[in-house]
Amino acid sequence: MAGCCGHDAKFDGVSDDYKRRLWIVIALNATMFFVEITAGHLAKSQALQADALDFAGDALTYGISLAVIGASLRARTNAALFKGVSLLLMGLWVFGSTVYRVFYAGVPTAEIMGVVGFLALLTNLASVLLLVRYKDGDANVRSVWLCSRNDAIGNVAVIFAALGVWGTATGWPDLIVATVMAGLFLSSAFQIVRQAMIERQEMTKHKHLQV
Repeated sequence: MAGCCGHDAKFDGVSDDYKRRLWIVIALNATMFFVEITAGHLAKSQALQADALDFAGDALTYGISLAVIGASLRARTNAALFKGVSLLLMGLWVFGSTVYRVFYAGVPTAEIMGVVGFLALLTNLASVLLLVRYKDGDANVRSVWLCSRNDAIGNVAVIFAALGVWGTATGWPDLIVATVMAGLFLSSAFQIVRQAMIERQEMTKHKHLQV
């Protein structure tokens, strides 16, 4: 567990229960990546493809989180920084590709978006319920929670985008939701990087005090 001394120590992931839950979440995210990337291509939906990319990134970063559990604080903050930068790049990619799609003709298939978005929502709600007990851990654990929360929010947005596409017969709702998701990625990236840097500064300060 986190802690040696002091009530401010944060949970660092060293728990068999947490590891089991994380393995389940990794499997769920990897499966939904393949489902959504295929559906997004078939439906020509930028929002679904953005969400699929998020699933892939989550499966990868959750694996990194699992690998560094019990490692040094430096290793855990490095992992969190990597995940933060990955989210930043993901957000920029989604934003850029969405801008490109604004000039690309084509209306997504609302029915596929709605069905797959709902399936993804159920998957992510299961992940959120599995991880909610551990949402207030260190930067590494916190990043896992933020990614899962983002996914659930993103899936709700995809469902609304599907309704918007169906109601308006245009691709604009899909593009708007993809842009919002890009902003969510960027916001989470800054939160993760900020917490990781604070933890690293505290680690450095603690080392200086011990000298």
